[in-house]
Amino acid sequence: MSDHRYYFRTDEAGAKRGLDLLDSIFEDEGLPVATMEIDEDKGLWEVSVYAPGEPGDTLKSRISTCLADEFPNVEIELEVFGETDWIAKSLEGLTPVRAGRFLVHGAHDRSAVRINDLAIELEAGQAFGTGHHGTTAGCLEMIESVMRASPGSSAGVSPVLDLGTGSGVLAIAAAMLGPVRVLATDIDPVATRVARDNVRHNHRTAQIRCVTATGFHSTAFREEGPFGLIIANILARPLMRMAPDIKRHLAPGGSVILSGILASQRWQVLAAFNGQGMRHVQTLWRNGWVTLHLK
Repeated sequence: MSDHRYYFRTDEAGAKRGLDLLDSIFEDEGLPVATMEIDEDKGLWEVSVYAPGEPGDTLKSRISTCLADEFPNVEIELEVFGETDWIAKSLEGLTPVRAGRFLVHGAHDRSAVRINDLAIELEAGQAFGTGHHGTTAGCLEMIESVMRASPGSSAGVSPVLDLGTGSGVLAIAAAMLGPVRVLATDIDPVATRVARDNVRHNHRTAQIRCVTATGFHSTAFREEGPFGLIIANILARPLMRMAPDIKRHLAPGGSVILSGILASQRWQVLAAFNGQGMRHVQTLWRNGWVTLHLK
């Protein structure tokens, strides 16, 4: 059985409107709707509806009908993800990565785990976040630093939100550091499934809830929040746009860890969050990328 998406291309304003239109129809059916910038220079965006199983004309027709009034000549395209065994392709050939006390590794490198390591074993590599990228490693180090320093120890930051969870590695890391509840979300249902598998594999299902969610529209944010710690390893521009929503879902006195930010973009991101009344606490620099801690 193949997962797939129907999508169309437009500009940023069109993407926002398309998201609203499609989300109003498909959210209740559990079909994620997502937007993504694909060409910054041309201002080109994609709006997608993700669906499980084999493609069918019915869903495509419903999307076209929903968009007809405001996008009369829109071309709906199809991408089929196929049946690749992402588990088998997980971390084969990658070396274990250390970030603070954490060791991120594949099953083939269990022998690298030392007595005091916080070992995270990842099974799948389709979703971003193996620890090899500077942003993921930076987040792991910052999570340990923030949670260890929290009043009331690590439990003082509960609940935790991992926004754009990817492989689930950051959610798992937070859960390993103390008795916290974690909401792990991603716009991509494939990533959510990968994260859920990794959470189960690392025996953290009692602490972590994995949800496919577009932006902050999902009811899961209201059900689980407000959050004592929000972790968002995404990209600079989406982080800046989400600054008001992140602040709104943060508990009083809570912390925010941000990454996916090039060193050259640091001041822009800080300015966006300063505008929401948040202050900079610490910056961690790694391989041309930065990880920020704000309160």
